[in-house]
Amino acid sequence: MTQKQIIITVLAIMAATMLTRFLPVILFGKSKTTPKFIEYLGKTLPYAAIALLVVYCYKGLSFSAPKDYLPMLVAGAATMVLHFLKGNTFLSIGVGTAIYMLLVQVVFK
Repeated sequence: MTQKQIIITVLAIMAATMLTRFLPVILFGKSKTTPKFIEYLGKTLPYAAIALLVVYCYKGLSFSAPKDYLPMLVAGAATMVLHFLKGNTFLSIGVGTAIYMLLVQVVFK
């Protein structure tokens, strides 16, 4: 990228970030209450996003050989169990990813 393209890209990213930060304040202000629909979306969208990610991760699952499906299922189960036990999203995702990478790169070469 040229210097001009880099500056334009950085400015566009800055503008988009500022818009997402300032838009709620502009729309709702400090004195206005948040609409019930927005509160509903705030409560339900995280679960919908997680469900979408799970479906996306498992969409190409092949049961032709254990090395094709076992690492994914074991890591997914470990992530789920750890999350229910500890309730820490970062810990669950980190350990699940580490288990998956260990199984794929060491156990099921």
